[in-house]
Amino acid sequence: MTPAARWAAAAQIMDEITDGVPAEKALTNWARRSRFAGSKDRAAVRDHVFDILRCWRSVAVLGGGTSGRELVLGRVRQTGLDVDTVFTGDKYGLAPLSDAERNAGDVPSGAAAADLPDWIYDIFRRDLGDDAHATAEAVRSRAAVFLRVNTLKADRTTAQNALSAAGIDTRPHDLSPTALEVVDGARRIAQSGPYLDGLVELQDVSSQAVVDALPLQPGQRVLDYCAGGGGKTLAMAARLRGPVDAHDADPRRMSDLTTRAQRAGADIRQVAAPTGLYDLVLCDVPCSGSGSWRRSPEGKWRLTEARLSDLHGVQASILDRVAPLVKPDGALAYATCSVLKSENEVQIQRFLSTHPEWICAVQHRFSLISGGDGFFLAILRRVGKSSTT
Repeated sequence: MTPAARWAAAAQIMDEITDGVPAEKALTNWARRSRFAGSKDRAAVRDHVFDILRCWRSVAVLGGGTSGRELVLGRVRQTGLDVDTVFTGDKYGLAPLSDAERNAGDVPSGAAAADLPDWIYDIFRRDLGDDAHATAEAVRSRAAVFLRVNTLKADRTTAQNALSAAGIDTRPHDLSPTALEVVDGARRIAQSGPYLDGLVELQDVSSQAVVDALPLQPGQRVLDYCAGGGGKTLAMAARLRGPVDAHDADPRRMSDLTTRAQRAGADIRQVAAPTGLYDLVLCDVPCSGSGSWRRSPEGKWRLTEARLSDLHGVQASILDRVAPLVKPDGALAYATCSVLKSENEVQIQRFLSTHPEWICAVQHRFSLISGGDGFFLAILRRVGKSSTT
């Protein structure tokens, strides 16, 4: 495919997404229709689509509208490319620009310049203060790729050398002792020896730092209550060098966890209904995902005030439900990949106000500005009497 044809494909895919088709499905549909497209073509088109999704509002203003063609025009203007090299009129390219299109568009400002819905822009400014602009800018950019060194099988130097031999260049990141930031070769990871042999796992550096901060000791009984794909479950098992119970309200989310655990050499036990008392329960609860919108940019455009309110209820109910599973003097760790106070500090305040036998021992935000995703972690301690389960 020519560069112009790749942009034309991105315009077609954006039209589907605007009509409500999820981005991944739209990309898959296009790939199935476009057997001629090689791996480099598919990667380039995907990059165009996700770059536009991250900056949807600003490119719409720059391009004069929200059609796929107008969004591509806005993105081309935003990146400083010559529009005539994209709107070529070639067989597989976009038709040349009309005079009206050349004169359309404006300079984005306010929430549009920040690439946020108006109501979320207001929350960012209220909740994040001086960091609001930098956080919004971070969400507009492409996320770095991070690997977690699996300490059950390797140390960081060993893993880094193995990755280098596989054509994947990395560098350590200060936020976690197990983190490697991929400098080059990210698309080789999934088929590389170090990954297939379980020396490394794909995991954001802030997510790794959350696990680093947990009060884990070998021999503890530990539960990951909202395990999902199991990234934190595996990281906890590596720290404990022992078993971790994994649970999720939707067991289908854990469908790959058995394979991942076998590859990592980790002892993970999936439990449908956790019982008994645990030294530590981690609840990485469902949330807006606002701290990871650069990885899943659709999230900031699909989120509504009603959906956020529903999430608040889910988060509160999970905290209430798991509290009786924690031993006296045990720890309940609450985590989100959100930067919104209503999902973080406000939830902890609500829980403590209704559960006087608990205290908050640790509360920390992991900022997008530090390089990883935006995360929140609170470690709650039970200091009163045990509850029956």
